[in-house]
Amino acid sequence: MERERLKELIKGRSLRVADEPVFKLSSGKLSRYYIDLKQITFDPEGAYIVGKLMYELVREFNPDGVGGLTLGADPIAYSVSFVSYMDGNPIKPFVVRKEPKGHGMGRQIEGLLKEGSRVAVVEDVVTTAGSSLKAVKACREAGFEVIGVFTIVDREEGGRENVEKEGLALYSLFKLSELL
Repeated sequence: MERERLKELIKGRSLRVADEPVFKLSSGKLSRYYIDLKQITFDPEGAYIVGKLMYELVREFNPDGVGGLTLGADPIAYSVSFVSYMDGNPIKPFVVRKEPKGHGMGRQIEGLLKEGSRVAVVEDVVTTAGSSLKAVKACREAGFEVIGVFTIVDREEGGRENVEKEGLALYSLFKLSELL
């Protein structure tokens, strides 16, 4: 039920399709498809559904933390954290900055995790997995054990293969082909 509702929300609010490749992606590539999942993850209903479905996806791996590169991963991590707490199985959220902080403790990762924590790296949309892999690298450098990359939508444009090259699996709620 929630999965179908999320699919409906994505198709109605987030997915844009053009006849020509006019949308510039974070990878620099132009595409006919653009998926703005912030239209879902910043909405109360969308955040709840995403939190519930992503929690169901990650919980079997028993992570201590869930997070990824700011900004796409942040609302997902917070939603999963809330849902996991309500389920009596709290998973701590964390945020990976694009660059280490230039002052204070100079942290690149903010959260309440310790070295050795098992973490799920989350992302809203994976194309080439560049953002996810940047988060994976930062997590590994912080001494976390990364258990996988989890995304709402896999655009099916090489991200899965790039994640697998790092010895990890990519888990997705949807593939772009399911949304078209």
